[in-house]
Amino acid sequence: MPYVYAQAKDSSANGYPLLRTLFFEFPDDPTSWLIEDQYMLGSDLLVAPLFVEGDLRSVYLPPGRWIDYQTGQSYEGRGWQNIPAGKVPIVLLVRSGSVLPLADVAQSTDDIKWDELELRVFSTDGGQVVGRVALPEGNVHEIKLARDPSGSYRVANDPLAGDVRWRITQAAGE
Repeated sequence: MPYVYAQAKDSSANGYPLLRTLFFEFPDDPTSWLIEDQYMLGSDLLVAPLFVEGDLRSVYLPPGRWIDYQTGQSYEGRGWQNIPAGKVPIVLLVRSGSVLPLADVAQSTDDIKWDELELRVFSTDGGQVVGRVALPEGNVHEIKLARDPSGSYRVANDPLAGDVRWRITQAAGE
């Protein structure tokens, strides 16, 4: 929910759609203009629904590296990949270099602990990662994480210092 919330607020503030065709995020990639059965959810999630029976899907990946949200498998972009669906029957990929704000499961959005959020890192090269975060009744902020000498990620800028306790996790992919 925190990812969707931040992306929705950012989309609204900038006049962008929350659900985007691939060419919206990748206007210089000619193949992205031809894809009609995949979409971006905000700026970092690529969604490829399964429209036929089965658990494998041919997915076009725009330029860059992509990490399967469910399995952690990484894929090179700018081409087609056959990607198996995970436990949830959908292909959901995260742009490498992203950090997604997440919350623990709650019965309703009223029960989300906004003062204790997870930052899940998706990176294939160990470099700095960037994401957006917003609290209810607050503005959208860019948050950056960088690797320290021990190999762990740390918040490089904390726009919500004192308001949120971060738990940093890393998805597979490196």
